[in-house]
Amino acid sequence: MPSLRPVLLAFVALILLGLTAPAADARPGQEMTFEAPRDLLDPAKRDAALAELDSLGVTNLRVILRWKDVAPGGDSSARPQFDATDPAAYGWGQYDALLGAAKARGWNVLLTLSSPVPKWATASKRDTVTRPDPQEFRQFATAAGRHFGDQVSTWSIWNEPNLPDFLRPQISRGKPVGPTLYRELYLAGRAGLLDAGQAGDRILFGETAPKGSTGRLTPIEFLRRALCLSTKYVKQGSCEKLVTEGVAHHAYTTRQGPSFVPKNPDDVTIRVVPRLSKALDKAAKAGAISADVPLYLTEFGIQSVPDKLFGVSLLQQNEYRAISERIAWENPRVVAFSQYLLRDDDATGENSYGGFETGLRFANGKAKPSLQGFRLPLAVKKRKDGRVSIWGLVRPARAATSAELQVSTGGAFRTLKTITTDARGSFTVLSAGGSKKRWRLKWTSPAGTTYTSPAVRAYVI
Repeated sequence: MPSLRPVLLAFVALILLGLTAPAADARPGQEMTFEAPRDLLDPAKRDAALAELDSLGVTNLRVILRWKDVAPGGDSSARPQFDATDPAAYGWGQYDALLGAAKARGWNVLLTLSSPVPKWATASKRDTVTRPDPQEFRQFATAAGRHFGDQVSTWSIWNEPNLPDFLRPQISRGKPVGPTLYRELYLAGRAGLLDAGQAGDRILFGETAPKGSTGRLTPIEFLRRALCLSTKYVKQGSCEKLVTEGVAHHAYTTRQGPSFVPKNPDDVTIRVVPRLSKALDKAAKAGAISADVPLYLTEFGIQSVPDKLFGVSLLQQNEYRAISERIAWENPRVVAFSQYLLRDDDATGENSYGGFETGLRFANGKAKPSLQGFRLPLAVKKRKDGRVSIWGLVRPARAATSAELQVSTGGAFRTLKTITTDARGSFTVLSAGGSKKRWRLKWTSPAGTTYTSPAVRAYVI
């Protein structure tokens, strides 16, 4: 048996340095999708936004294709006479320009087909979200598939269908009907994409919002009912097993951050994504869906100031976003995470913020600390043994790279260790903890530009 002395000496040396060897990440191939409609669909801002996203390491976009915006006569209650499966009948507008630009860069696009819908495609023909006609939607999906099929390989059917803002009614005469409406739309949309020849693509089910409330269903109840299952996951009716390549969800949390655990067991924020996995496992056992369907967290962000109602500090926004990404990264079921907004929505009035302040820049374009934090996310988790587990990512890296992990105990930062990342730019190391310590990451790109992440504190979850 070989002597253990050299191994023990090496281990002691690492302890003296305050670090142990890197741990393997659970899912090094996890995708990061970025959604920035106000910048990317604006021809005056698109090129600059794409260039900035490129510098941040983005290679995947999420785009919501709003049916009403491209269909003929979208505001009319009378259906125009046209072949709804013919792409030439639609005005694709800035969607064409954006997806073309993404293709030119070699980027992947997740295209979500969603409301608002043409008034003529609804049952009442009075609004743009109530009881959309599944057959009309199938034809629209066919047209979209034929038009964008060579630019898109991942599709999703509907944005947040468990919210009345996007699909109505959710509840009718005291009974949930939204899930049934959504199942019909999903099956119609999937059939339309298959009609267009997209059988080899990924088509996602869900894109549910994280929480339920009055007039809106929780994501787990919504998905369970859409899969025709009882509260005990027993199949009801004659629904066939649903085919999908993934389930999509928006795992937003509250201003309490990623540690928040909702009281309702059917709500799913970032901290409790395993609730959704367990629900899908039960659904698979009941024969309602395939086993081990992957999860796509397709919309996420942390609200910051100046929103005083939902926003956290700029320091917290950066820390919470990185911690949330680490939670997703270490979950083997999650194959994609996301960032919603490059730039905050504009305020709707004085001291009024009705939109999202999840951007990496303020509405006026000024950078937040989270801009550099997104390029070099760093999350430092406290352990029971007094040490910390440090996870980080050099997002722009296209191969293994080196970076400086720096630490401060209240004064100047010093280099703790030179990190060598894996092929996706990620690393995990153990180090000595300390209540006054702050950590940051410093990286020099192949072009010679040096970037430094904001300092972060250790957290407990």
